[in-house]
Amino acid sequence: MEFDIMKLSQVDRDRFSAYKSNLAFYNGTQWAQKTKNRQLVFNYAKIAIDKITSYLMNDLNFAFDPLPIGLGDTAGMDKNVIAESEATWQSAARNATNVAKKAEDLIYFVLDQNNCSELDYTTEIDTAILGDGCYKVTWDAVEKRVRITAPDVNGLYAWWTGDDLTRVYRVASRYQLSQDEVLLLYKKTTQKKAVTITELWTSTNFVLYMDNDVIDRKPNPYGFIPFIIYPNLRQPKEFWGVSDIPTVQEPQKELNRALSQLSRILEVSGNPIAVLEGVESSEDIQVKPGAVWNIPQDTKAYLLDLLQGGGIRLHIDYIDLVYKTMHDLSESPRAAFGGVNQEMSGTALEFELQSLLQKVKRKRLVRTNVYKRRNDMILKLWARFMKEDLTACSQKVCWGQVLPRDKTTEAQNEQLLVQSGVHSRRTAMDTLGVRDPELEFNKWMEERKRILIQNQEFKAQSTQGGQRERNVAADMQAPL
Repeated sequence: MEFDIMKLSQVDRDRFSAYKSNLAFYNGTQWAQKTKNRQLVFNYAKIAIDKITSYLMNDLNFAFDPLPIGLGDTAGMDKNVIAESEATWQSAARNATNVAKKAEDLIYFVLDQNNCSELDYTTEIDTAILGDGCYKVTWDAVEKRVRITAPDVNGLYAWWTGDDLTRVYRVASRYQLSQDEVLLLYKKTTQKKAVTITELWTSTNFVLYMDNDVIDRKPNPYGFIPFIIYPNLRQPKEFWGVSDIPTVQEPQKELNRALSQLSRILEVSGNPIAVLEGVESSEDIQVKPGAVWNIPQDTKAYLLDLLQGGGIRLHIDYIDLVYKTMHDLSESPRAAFGGVNQEMSGTALEFELQSLLQKVKRKRLVRTNVYKRRNDMILKLWARFMKEDLTACSQKVCWGQVLPRDKTTEAQNEQLLVQSGVHSRRTAMDTLGVRDPELEFNKWMEERKRILIQNQEFKAQSTQGGQRERNVAADMQAPL
């Protein structure tokens, strides 16, 4: 069935409208209508998203391990056959370890090439605002390397099979290009200042449209759809995700309104209003230092005090209540902003930040699968175009600690686990955030070997020196 490009602009209008609204709110457009009155914006929504993203993306690492290789059942086998099987198994195990090491090195190399430390952070900010995120992993045939980009979800469309949200069979990506960009990228000329480019991907085919015309059609060069579309937070049974913005919209608006109102009250109180009772004309009445008012008999004149009776306290208490509501709904306690006025133990701090930890955990459940899929695409492209298959290994995403941690205590705990045989040294290094455990282990082995050699040399020298001293002593004690 031929894809109808003309109908694409009618799809997902509500989703794109929500993207636009959430982005505007994040950028500070938070008043429904503009008026001449003071309209303050205390953009807590933006700070809350930036804060949760900093906690989420803290110290992200990856670890690759060789796939397990079994020796098999050796019962009843000849000793020579068993020895040969063991040698084969050891060789296969060494090869599997080398594959895992090369795969890990390749992933870090590609991530560094694409500046993914910055890309991942900015993409996560965008995902939290809009509700959805995306990575695109492709092969650059000119530079012979893997490219990782983060397309704008405002131009993305996806189709999936029935109730299985994980089986995406078609993705369309739409974006604008200028005349110069069209000529540079596709060697095409156009009379328009800007054109709409649409990429249509399936696992088997690729079609490229300029506006509504097909300019390229070919088999998919990768064998898979090179897009990873994922939600900020998953709605049950829904493909598209939810933004962090709607949760804090109402308290954010109310905080802006309440603070703007309080600001106007304080401004008026600082420039008091003169109230005249029984006075028909007030031409010479001015509120300024040293002013003298001449008013008729039986009239009153006084300054209006808007702060009398403790009324200002009611406004402040209400603002504090709204402020607390925003912390609760954003799941970012005041302690996450450094608002702890007393020393707290690690357990107490963890309890204080429990809501933040749970939100980070929910997001990491989604992101773990995203980064694994991205790594898989990198390895598949490398195998396809560089003819080096490094896919035969397992991987895990190593997330950093959300809370401040005591490195000394954590290292001591891992030391005990290694000594008791619960953890391997590699697992301990992965836990402590060592980027290349294999390299560190080899360095440790080399240092240990050199130290043992030096100890043996010093021992031999001290033994020879001691023998010479004993010989001299014996000569001195011998009779003449």
